[in-house]
Amino acid sequence: MTKASEPAWLRHARSLLGTREIVGRTHNNALIAFLNSARKWNGVIWKDDEMPWCGGFVAACLVAVGVEPVKIAARAKSWATWGSRLRPERLAPGAVLVFDRAGGGHVGFYVGEDASAYHVLGGNQGNAVTVTRIAKGRLTASRWPAGVPVIGGPVQMATTAGLKLSSNEA
Repeated sequence: MTKASEPAWLRHARSLLGTREIVGRTHNNALIAFLNSARKWNGVIWKDDEMPWCGGFVAACLVAVGVEPVKIAARAKSWATWGSRLRPERLAPGAVLVFDRAGGGHVGFYVGEDASAYHVLGGNQGNAVTVTRIAKGRLTASRWPAGVPVIGGPVQMATTAGLKLSSNEA
């Protein structure tokens, strides 16, 4: 559900839910073009949909609404120093969350939380734009665009909506 009180970048990200990689030798050219819309900040140029793209997804959603992302946005952990820090009790929909994972990091947008996990809207989650649950213990940083007022606060999810706890978002 899209809410008018959500930041524009989160509304844009929600509009892309279901966007998927194409398995095999063919690639999703619309996804590649979207990721490359933030190429000034990505530090890479996407030529296929096989390389990790969570950071590029976050960057392209922000750029689409006029918010400057971090430099080297393709690297998930580079988001840990971007913008302003948000304490966990101040999280709001649209906050950028950075996580540790085997082999690197992951980044996506906060949409809510339950007792043990954050509900994260992000790219390259099961090779698609989805909402997934990520254990709170894996969080390394929570950020908000510098100079932009935080809209809302933490969203407690009554259920896990049937979402399993993710262990690897690649």
